[in-house]
Amino acid sequence: MANINTSGLADHTFDAIVIGSGISGGWAAKELCEQGLKTLVLERGRNVEHLKDYPTATKNPWELPHRGRLSLDLREENPIASRCYAFKEDATHFFVKDKEHPYVQEKPFDWIRGYQVGGKSLLWARQTQRWSKYDFEGPARDGFAVDWPIRYDDLAPWYSHVERFVGISGNKDGLDTLPDGEFLPPWEMNVVEKAIRKRIVEAYQDRHVVIGRCAHLTKPQEIHHQQGRGQCQARSLCQRGCPYGGYFSSNSSTLPWAAKTGNLTLRPDSVVHSIMYDEKKGRAVGVRVIDAHTKEATEYFAKIIFVNASTLNTNLILLNSTSSRFPSGLGNDNGLLGKYVAFHNYRGSLSASMEGYEDSYYYGRRPCAVMMPNFRNVHRQETDFLRGYMVFYSASRGRGGAAANGEQLGAAYKDALLEPGGWGIYMMMQGETIPKESNHVRLSADEKDAWGVPLLKVSVGYDENDEKSLKDFLEQGAEMLDKAGCKNIHVNDSRQAPGLDIHEMGGVRMGHDPKTSLLNKYNQLHACQNVFVTDGACMTSTGTQNPSITYMALTARAVNHAVSELKQGNLQV
Repeated sequence: MANINTSGLADHTFDAIVIGSGISGGWAAKELCEQGLKTLVLERGRNVEHLKDYPTATKNPWELPHRGRLSLDLREENPIASRCYAFKEDATHFFVKDKEHPYVQEKPFDWIRGYQVGGKSLLWARQTQRWSKYDFEGPARDGFAVDWPIRYDDLAPWYSHVERFVGISGNKDGLDTLPDGEFLPPWEMNVVEKAIRKRIVEAYQDRHVVIGRCAHLTKPQEIHHQQGRGQCQARSLCQRGCPYGGYFSSNSSTLPWAAKTGNLTLRPDSVVHSIMYDEKKGRAVGVRVIDAHTKEATEYFAKIIFVNASTLNTNLILLNSTSSRFPSGLGNDNGLLGKYVAFHNYRGSLSASMEGYEDSYYYGRRPCAVMMPNFRNVHRQETDFLRGYMVFYSASRGRGGAAANGEQLGAAYKDALLEPGGWGIYMMMQGETIPKESNHVRLSADEKDAWGVPLLKVSVGYDENDEKSLKDFLEQGAEMLDKAGCKNIHVNDSRQAPGLDIHEMGGVRMGHDPKTSLLNKYNQLHACQNVFVTDGACMTSTGTQNPSITYMALTARAVNHAVSELKQGNLQV
């Protein structure tokens, strides 16, 4: 490549390099720096500092030009990004715009991205449930994907390690399908949610209903005060960046913590082109970076490399990291890199109403819903589809009087804004999908982006198993709401494309056998063991839980192993 800057080799050499500064990259940085490793974090987007770079965090609705709504022009220019629930006028600056970073959709796929320091940790939904033993055992039991090389007990102490630092609110419910963690006080269900729970639990012996678990500080502990974080204010303005540090993000938590050690170097505006492999040394030696503005190429060197660029970008970087040893991508001896991509099925939802309870209301804007852990095919195969789904529901009151009738002008409307209306119920699915080889990403042979990196081709879609799971959820959801006494029950299939769930996983999956997987039980590439992948790309299957807390736990565990191996001289360096 032209204009490669290799001057000052010592200034470009570190103990560790982390690619990406989002949820898993921030955790890699924190853990590596705490262990004394001089660590370079590479972020392709701009710098975003906690508090300083949250321009809309405290704005009132009337201070936003369109009162928080998207302009027609912005919506038309961003048909993909604007489908995301958090792509609002107060947060568009944290999202990748459609035209800025194109990709090729062989099948419809809504790739939602946030290119800045902190990545999508500024935008995530912050729901955090541990996997259970049934999730790790699922592929081997049911004969799909490959067997996970770890089990719940391997990750349990790392879940605890992460939860204490992050701050997870939740209730200890004693469920084997949704293990308890290290929890701060839980949020509370409202009166209608409790009534629905009571009736569902009475009607179904196999279904449990619990309050959501989320990365919000309900009662900050000393470790959170040391991070400079405060209690969640239940504002529901999280996509703006939280000025209180009430929810967990790399910006408010892990990156400042890493910086305090003096071991962190953060380099934003650094587009990673590829990882460099030295065939004589038999290991990766560094990373080639393109400056986002000048397009100048620079090389950085390290003993170990953590790839945490987010699922699809991690696949892209590894596929683009070619050499005579790895002509089809780093570590890709078996040809499976980029394959077996999966996601969560979010297509199904229901709405309903509940009569009565008009003397009750609730406080604030709670950042979690009520949850039902998966009850399908948990202990054995019971349906005509594999795996299952989590169910989430919530109850809230709309506007009363004239506002409820759709009026938006006049004195009656203004008076009605102060009147609570009836109770409405919303229920949704989070369905496990089955990884398959045909769901894959690969590099374009003839199209490149502005930084000379091949565009990513995405070929990921639903299958018959997903349709059957969706049908079952809609039937079961309607039945449960009916048994709970709800009225006006409506089912909906959004038919949204994969990707809008923002839970894409796989392509660089973990496994026992180098012939059928890319990573070992410690997230090391089988064929290049000083390279670790601990973001969503490493996932062998998807489970039904929100995945981010699992990425964080896998990352902390992998760093611990990497540092131990370095100290013992077992990694090739």
